[in-house]
Amino acid sequence: MTDTATAPTTGHVPHDLPTRIQHYIDGEFVDSEDGETFDVLDPVSNRTYLKAAAGKKADIDKAVAAARRAFIDGPWPRMLPRERSRILHRIADIVESRDARLAELESFDSGLPITQALGQARRAAENFRFFADLIVAQADDTYKVPGRQINYVNRKPIGVAGLITPWNTPFMLESWKLGPALATGNTVVLKPAEFTPLSASLWAGIFEEAGLPRGVFNLVNGLGEDAGDALVKHPDVPLISFTGESSTGQLIFANAAPFLKGLSMELGGKSPAIVFADADLDAAIDATIFGVFSLNGERCTAGSRILVQRDVYDEFVERYAAQAERVVVGYPHDPATEVGALVHPEHYDKVMSYVEIGKTEARLVAGGGRPDGFDTGNFVSPTVFADVAPDARIFQEEIFGPVVAITPFDTDDDALALANNTKYGLAAYVWTNDLKRAHNFAQSVEAGMVWLNSNNVRDLRTPFGGVKASGLGHEGGYRSIDFYTDQQAVHITLGEVHNPTFGKA
Repeated sequence: MTDTATAPTTGHVPHDLPTRIQHYIDGEFVDSEDGETFDVLDPVSNRTYLKAAAGKKADIDKAVAAARRAFIDGPWPRMLPRERSRILHRIADIVESRDARLAELESFDSGLPITQALGQARRAAENFRFFADLIVAQADDTYKVPGRQINYVNRKPIGVAGLITPWNTPFMLESWKLGPALATGNTVVLKPAEFTPLSASLWAGIFEEAGLPRGVFNLVNGLGEDAGDALVKHPDVPLISFTGESSTGQLIFANAAPFLKGLSMELGGKSPAIVFADADLDAAIDATIFGVFSLNGERCTAGSRILVQRDVYDEFVERYAAQAERVVVGYPHDPATEVGALVHPEHYDKVMSYVEIGKTEARLVAGGGRPDGFDTGNFVSPTVFADVAPDARIFQEEIFGPVVAITPFDTDDDALALANNTKYGLAAYVWTNDLKRAHNFAQSVEAGMVWLNSNNVRDLRTPFGGVKASGLGHEGGYRSIDFYTDQQAVHITLGEVHNPTFGKA
């Protein structure tokens, strides 16, 4: 069974934990207009540990009005890039200096293992630092026709950016959107996920300390169908950046269409990891174990379908299952923990329902239930199914938990057909020592991002996004600058004006 020997007997509660969370609008913490709240649960005990203000349309209206005033009348959009960069660097410094506390709260709120939450906090600081540097180094295009014309691109912030973020690695993913949105001079309204609002509530204090002007950042908590829907439909919010489920993305797309909003949506995934017979099996097993079980399996880029060439299939399955059984399930605050608690009982029930479905569709070779010693809380043993058919639900549908499906293939063409045989297209991982095959396969697979002989290690300069049902648009590096700015072409005539003359006498 799963190794839980290092797990402590009780969960950990951080000191000075708040009992309520408010909205942050126009530089002030405020309750909802109607006074309503919602419960936030600790994923280890599933007990309510705080109440958060439940935002509705009236609260979104107030937040958007504040952000709009800050954009029209405030200094932020008119600051020099270097001035904004200094504030973003201060934000990064503050986040870095508090990484242990941020990780502690994130781990408690989301169930992520503390060591992985610490890495996410540090990545959040790096996101701000990256865009602080990029906005200063940004060079706009210029096109010359010598002696006749100069054409150049003038980038301008667009206005109020609506940011809707998910519950997996929430603080880091919030920074991923906040960094470029603020760097380019926009103001923002953030709607964090209702399952994990704790770390989002820290942004206000961080931004105030760093010197961000009043009204530039606003936060409204609430349910997606209330606060999120009102943000998407608000006529004074020209941009929506969303990370979450594909079905929610479809709804946002439909609701934003009447307003012709700019949309960037990073959606679901069912990413394949393809292991050819000539691959380094030790590296491939380590990477594919990490790729689906890190972050509790609650990651959009998880390589949750492993396709293995038949020559090495039996060896791979045996070794993979044995290693999965050794993955340490434990309480989130324990540094030895590799898989913690899933975020919420609703999500736990969903993941466990897929585990039961998988038992009817394939061969269970590891896990398959609640780990020993964890009778309560949202704990799932790392679960491995082998001999999974391509029409199985656990092959086709996003589970978003520590569950993996392994399927054999014979030829390169078979592997490509299996890899592309889902509605998703976010990421893919290819393991082979054949350089020609690696590049040809990478360019043929239907995925927005491909890693060759590597796990998910991303350069922040590269585009992030998917194809098919996995997303619309890309962010990351200059793609984020493109999304959060209007690109205005300015044309200047240097010589004689060459106009056709209409209506000449």
